[in-house]
Amino acid sequence: MAPLNFMAAGVNILTKSFGLFSSASLERATRAIRAAKPFTTFAGGPPKRPLNGYMRFVQEQRPQMVRQHPDFKAIEVIKKIATRWRLLRPEQKRPFEKAALADRDRYKVMLERYKAQLTPAQSKALVEEQRQKRAKRMAIKKKRELTKLGKPKRPRLPFNIFMSEHFEEARGITVVAKMKSLQDDWRKLSIMQKQVYVQLAEDDKVRYKNEMKRWEEHMVEIGRQDLIRRKETARKATKAGKNRAKSKVAKPKKAVAKKKRAAKKTTKKTTKSTVRNTKKA
Repeated sequence: MAPLNFMAAGVNILTKSFGLFSSASLERATRAIRAAKPFTTFAGGPPKRPLNGYMRFVQEQRPQMVRQHPDFKAIEVIKKIATRWRLLRPEQKRPFEKAALADRDRYKVMLERYKAQLTPAQSKALVEEQRQKRAKRMAIKKKRELTKLGKPKRPRLPFNIFMSEHFEEARGITVVAKMKSLQDDWRKLSIMQKQVYVQLAEDDKVRYKNEMKRWEEHMVEIGRQDLIRRKETARKATKAGKNRAKSKVAKPKKAVAKKKRAAKKTTKKTTKSTVRNTKKA
């Protein structure tokens, strides 16, 4: 259990530090690690969730694809299989989807049997475990949404910047070994040597603050105040957004007001002229 958690943590740290993996690769890696982890803390555990139609197709095609393309990386193999799946006609997909539906029905029956044998305490723990999983899925979904909306990346720490610069030449073969050697190298640096990375981290904080201000103001403009960090920030961003909107409307309003004033002056002049002419007559 612990090694799997450590692997997941390592992948996340590297991704946040300097984008070693893409977001899609990270998601796949995390899913694979979660799949390797036992579903529950109870002996025996509940039945495994069945594969959907697409995953059954992947399971069937992968060995053949690996034989045909031994030099392909895992991600390239999956991309090839995904392309094949998209090109299948509905009737070609049907056997996989039908088998998946049958597995799902069996899974539901087995899950009910499993729940029936649990004690109240175990049932409560299982519900909590499922709640945590749903919360994780929601967090991943929200993160994906924020990425699409262009939310700025958080500022990096001095060590993260040091690690991104020296990861390639770091000692060790595995990711964990490289990280450990970089930690040792960081500890050996003098205060003056570390100061370079401290200053870079401070500059990155300024970059993040400015980018977040602009991003939050934009979120207010498009009606996504729910994504603003704090109420005070939301209030300021809303005010800034309204001010910008007012400035866009201000010019046309001023032009209209100017025309009205000019029209009033013309009317007054015409009235005075008419009065003078009447008196003369």
